[in-house]
Amino acid sequence: MKKRFYTSKKPYKKIEKSPSLPLMQPGSDKSLKRIFEKIGTPEEMKFEPDLFQIQALEAIKKFDCLVTAPTGAGKTWIAEQVAKDVIQRGGKVWYATPLKALTNSIHTQFSKLFGKENVGILTGDIKENPDAAIVIGTTEILRNQLYDAMHTGENLTSDLIILDEAHFLGDEQRGVVWEEIIIYLPVRIPLLLLSATIGNPVSIAEWLLSIRGKKCHVIKAHERPVPLFPLFIHPSGTIFPLTEESESDQKQILYNKVFKFVNMKNKPVMSHREKLPPFGDILYILHTYDLLPAIFFLKSRADCDQAIKLCNSRLLSKNPERKQALINKIDELVSDHPHLKNHNQRPYLERTATASHHSGHLPAWKAVVETLMAGGFLDAMFATSTVAAGVNFPARSVVILNSDRFNGVEFIPLTPSELQQMSGRAGRRGMDNIGFCIVMPGKFMDLNHIVKLMNSPPSDIESQITINFSMVLNLLLSHNPDQIKLLLEKSFASHLIRSGKKRGKTARKRFGMDLEFLWVDFMEHMDFLLSEKFVTEDGKLTDDGLWASKLRIDSPILVAQSIRNNLLPQSDPALLAAIISSFVNEREFNDEPMYNKALPKGLKDVFLDVRKELKPFAVNMLEKGFSAPNLYIQPSLLLYSWAHDEPWENICTLYDFSEGDLARLILRTGENLRQIAKLEETFPEIAKTARQAIDLILKEPVVTY
Repeated sequence: MKKRFYTSKKPYKKIEKSPSLPLMQPGSDKSLKRIFEKIGTPEEMKFEPDLFQIQALEAIKKFDCLVTAPTGAGKTWIAEQVAKDVIQRGGKVWYATPLKALTNSIHTQFSKLFGKENVGILTGDIKENPDAAIVIGTTEILRNQLYDAMHTGENLTSDLIILDEAHFLGDEQRGVVWEEIIIYLPVRIPLLLLSATIGNPVSIAEWLLSIRGKKCHVIKAHERPVPLFPLFIHPSGTIFPLTEESESDQKQILYNKVFKFVNMKNKPVMSHREKLPPFGDILYILHTYDLLPAIFFLKSRADCDQAIKLCNSRLLSKNPERKQALINKIDELVSDHPHLKNHNQRPYLERTATASHHSGHLPAWKAVVETLMAGGFLDAMFATSTVAAGVNFPARSVVILNSDRFNGVEFIPLTPSELQQMSGRAGRRGMDNIGFCIVMPGKFMDLNHIVKLMNSPPSDIESQITINFSMVLNLLLSHNPDQIKLLLEKSFASHLIRSGKKRGKTARKRFGMDLEFLWVDFMEHMDFLLSEKFVTEDGKLTDDGLWASKLRIDSPILVAQSIRNNLLPQSDPALLAAIISSFVNEREFNDEPMYNKALPKGLKDVFLDVRKELKPFAVNMLEKGFSAPNLYIQPSLLLYSWAHDEPWENICTLYDFSEGDLARLILRTGENLRQIAKLEETFPEIAKTARQAIDLILKEPVVTY
């Protein structure tokens, strides 16, 4: 009689053991000897600016300027010199970045260079020295200041705008903010754009000329300051060149031995099925050929966290002095922060000199990892592709395991720009003679696609302008509908429509021949605001529209409806934070089981009342084609518990949130509360309560001081 599982009616099936994997041993193709001989640190030399840097400094004196140059080529040096010139003349500089981490990094760098008293920072979470000669901030903050300037009729107090990582103009979610900044920016203020990956800089420069009436110089640099060499690690542990030059057209093609590997019927593998490869062995191989430190790009947060567990102490145990230096530095960074001191990944960090870095971690823990990586204390960092954008993590090598990435919905092939952003982390100027982009075989690695990307220029930037309620309210503060139509005609979308190329066809399909689709979208938003009495028949804001325009958040109309109908808690800060978090939350939950549990009565009653009273309004929004968030009680209960000092570890465990996601929910709730706090003239009581709520939720370990 066949054995059966106790829980199954199916016959027991013997599980076959996976065949053992070949042991990875260090080895290298003989052709790499001359390449590896180049590894080392360049001699210290007196700094001499490159030609493109000199050209940029000259151009920005009279014109706008767009600089495209490889990562590490020295674009930030241009920004430093231009900023120095402006403040020496008594002017002010606004330096905008897409990421809070990059904003913090630039702020630290500029504070050392110009003195902390001359540099401010604005990120929403942090507001320090906002009237300084140089302000470093996120693009959303700059856009909001332009809204205010247009409303009051006052000039933006700046004499230079620097937009770093300017390829974010093409970002699907945030590109609209960049486009708005460029459209609204007074012509008198010079604009310096910096990027490593823009495929159509001339088109962008032509757009700037058409709307600003002055030339935008495009300054290009193609040569990396540190040459990049692509490598391939065979499952045996042998390293090969990834590519070689084609004799026919001088393009890069797969190296002959790698080509043979790709076309094998039964290829050896590094790991079974979807499991991760033996990173301990891989680090030893890279160490053998002096290819560390390295950044490994993995497909998910879980993979990053699992990767450090697959490393070992083999490298660090051979250098006790280095290990002690690492431990001392970690102690220094976490000593004042109890949660960081006992972080669950600290033992792996100290034992293996490797770290995981992704958005699921606390901002403060990511800052620890970033500091260690930048200081040369780590052998490897395992990260998702988001780390490729902008922040300076010096590494000799980057290692790419997948030729696709997850975009939040599905896995899609990497683009040329995305590969260039990742490989751009390899090779540290002044620290390396050469950098390496290392590709590993696997189920989700298409080597032919990688080589195709290497032969491709950066991706073109497309317009991402969209209409939202916050934009409509803020434009109506200072413009009538006819004037807004003229503003929209200044968009990059409008410029692309007029071009006769493929990009023009794509833009016309999306926005209409004369932006009519975009204009219809605007009018539909305005009509809804009219029907809900935020806007008058002649396109002016009502009293409700005026104060609602100050709510520069994701769901301004829904929150405004809650405020004017007196649905939000007026005098209970913890309860207000809890309800606002339900508007901010981006996850889906099954709330039904929660209502059978013991919930704080005040929270349950207020939450259900808000949801019931808002339902007709939200349904109306949905029927008109607008989005409205589902309100779940679980994030509200989470914030309520946090505001009442429930221990951090308990909340993470009870509500199945990663620390980074939980911190993001709290920080975004705090930002929404800040916007409500602006309503002190119209709603003084709830504005005061919002300020008190901020103090309740923005505390360790979400924020560190």
